[in-house]
Amino acid sequence: MKFNYYILIFLLLTSNILNAGNSINLPDIGDSAGSAVSPDFERRLGKAFMRSIRQYATIIDDPEVQGYIESIGYRLAANSDDNSLTFTFFVVDSPDINAFAAPGGVIGINSGTILSSRTESELAGVIAHEITHVTQRHMARQFEHQGQFSLARTAAMLGAILIAIADPQAGAAALAVVTGATMQNQINFTRANEEEADSVGIQLLARSGYDPQGMPDFFERLQQKSEYYQGNAPEFLRTHPLTTSRIAEAKARAAQYKAVNYRNTPGYELVRAKLEVNGYQNASDAVKEYKYRLSITPTEYKEPIRYGYVLALTNAGAYRLAREQLKALFASDKDNITYLLAAARVESYEGNYRAAIEIFQNAYQLYPDYRPLVFAYTKVLLDARQPQQARELLNHYRRQQNPDPIFFDLLSQAEAQSGSMANSGIAKAEYYYLTGNTKLAIDKLIHTQRTGTLDYYQREIILSRVSELEYELELERNLQI
Repeated sequence: MKFNYYILIFLLLTSNILNAGNSINLPDIGDSAGSAVSPDFERRLGKAFMRSIRQYATIIDDPEVQGYIESIGYRLAANSDDNSLTFTFFVVDSPDINAFAAPGGVIGINSGTILSSRTESELAGVIAHEITHVTQRHMARQFEHQGQFSLARTAAMLGAILIAIADPQAGAAALAVVTGATMQNQINFTRANEEEADSVGIQLLARSGYDPQGMPDFFERLQQKSEYYQGNAPEFLRTHPLTTSRIAEAKARAAQYKAVNYRNTPGYELVRAKLEVNGYQNASDAVKEYKYRLSITPTEYKEPIRYGYVLALTNAGAYRLAREQLKALFASDKDNITYLLAAARVESYEGNYRAAIEIFQNAYQLYPDYRPLVFAYTKVLLDARQPQQARELLNHYRRQQNPDPIFFDLLSQAEAQSGSMANSGIAKAEYYYLTGNTKLAIDKLIHTQRTGTLDYYQREIILSRVSELEYELELERNLQI
């Protein structure tokens, strides 16, 4: 199912106009420096949003894509006005150009935005803009401006937004009921938010070493492209209205900073190639396209194209040809982790698990805590029916990094293959919880408790976790999310 859920979320948070039959203005949700909403409430709200988003949207869980977008986001966040805030960055699988901020530092960006950018500074400009909405407390300030915050009102709006996800017309009607401020006041306040996000975001780009012109350059190109959409402009333009004067002001602000000759990192080009190749419905079409591009691209720019060609060949099952192209990539950089992962992927896709594991073993010596490597390595170990090694790999990773849904899904498989159904059930419950299924997580734990052979430690873990999740579930029900 496809729907513009992220537009609704963004509109809810930034008070822009929702165009779904009738135009509706939506107020923001958030905390401020101290009054209407507490930081703890905002963090809880952000986590609930994140779990709900996973239920209704396709989030790209590819660790390489995730790791790349986090590298930009965390670099910017570290240089923001409030680097004590916790952020969550993720990529939505959608060709539309859009990005949004939600409570608790949740920042989403569409894959279409990444592919539509021409430079890494442009992409960083979009993310910096969204980060600034969070650090400048725009969501909470809107509530204070209206003086209309209440927990009941928040719950009503969150319930309405999830109605809109499943049924846009019904959601629009529900949102109309719970919004009461005058349209002009909200529009004026939103314009001020957008201008501040531009100004502070450009400053953030400069602090972080990116080209500050990246933001106005991306906005200007979007505005020019919108002329050809005949009323069906990219969603980013609907939620971030651009005017000639606003772009001119952004350009003037960027010009105040020292010019930066920023060069795209290799990761930018490689991630864009991966997203584009995986976006093809027919792998053979991607093979033809990238083979042609490789033939016309100058030598100094071939590597990202060749990498995309390797991915396309792998997806098409042309493993011998993929290995030939990988040789050329390794000739220029034999320890490149992206190329090593691509090589291991070729072997695992063809069922050569021993060869894939050997590649992973060597790569692991170089990059022991690299999330994409650990998860890809674990998957191959599970495919090769080596659950003990997979479990050891995951447990070591857990001591160094925070686990996420993919981690718990893999751990559940590793525990099941190892014969520990109780630990498998516990891990699977965490996976359900983090992907938005709190009730299912509780049911899984209760089922594991009733049907498994548990030791004292496992029993206590389950009892404690069930109590915690039941409390979380009650909060979710009170918030209607």
